[in-house]
Amino acid sequence: MKIHTVILVVLLFCFSSISAQQNTIITKKNKITNKGKFFVYWGWNWANYSKSDIRFKGEDYDFTLSNVAARDRQTEFSVYNYFNLGNITIPQTNYKIGYFFKENYTVSIGVDHMKYVMIANQEVTINGEIHIGNAKYDGSYANQNINLAGDFLKFEHTDGLNYVNIEVKRFDNIDHWFGLDSKNLQINVTEGFGAGALYPRTDTSLLGKERHDNFHLSGWGVSAVGGLHISFLKHFYMQAEYKIGYINMPNIKTSLSTADSASQNFYFFQNNILVGGKFKLF
Repeated sequence: MKIHTVILVVLLFCFSSISAQQNTIITKKNKITNKGKFFVYWGWNWANYSKSDIRFKGEDYDFTLSNVAARDRQTEFSVYNYFNLGNITIPQTNYKIGYFFKENYTVSIGVDHMKYVMIANQEVTINGEIHIGNAKYDGSYANQNINLAGDFLKFEHTDGLNYVNIEVKRFDNIDHWFGLDSKNLQINVTEGFGAGALYPRTDTSLLGKERHDNFHLSGWGVSAVGGLHISFLKHFYMQAEYKIGYINMPNIKTSLSTADSASQNFYFFQNNILVGGKFKLF
């Protein structure tokens, strides 16, 4: 069973269990205030990416691959992979810390740890020049097709496509839509915007050059998000959200040589399941 299916089942179970309690526990809702509270969350994401044009530049080459397709890389679900503290950062994860600076508004900072994998052996269009002494690929290209075989290019942001972002969100209570009146359960819709930097660890092998697999500040991104937030027992919550964003990376490292780099921009589409808590420090 996939991880998102398991988590959604747990979310629905918690919601139904707490809702059932309202038939036996009749309590006038005490107003729960959020202003001044801190919150943290951890969760998992599933991502899709638009096609992108990727330009590769070096001393002996300058070419662009058009409409390159990529996918994410999901870690197989198991308790060991997803809940073992030694492996907890291996799956595609989201984590943040934030603050309610107003009753309905938060500001937060965190990381969307996505993974971006160029699909191998796809046919794309190439334009530009390659003159590195490789008999198979040297030449001038003008709207020609090329197969992205392993001896030509491996291109991944797999540890990962790290979107380090600041986000501002609004929360609106919708308990009345469901006839709820409990201090132990609140339902909110949330929406917001974010912006930040891309700090990927890019795993690249290009035209037989020495493999690059290091973190590097490569660009920037912006995003918008909306979701459903279920708070229970005053301090804990689960949240399901959908995020769309734009990433522009003009300075991706592709080898150990400072002369070699790549650039690309694309849209991402992210589904997130999050768990967290909120609390007052002062």
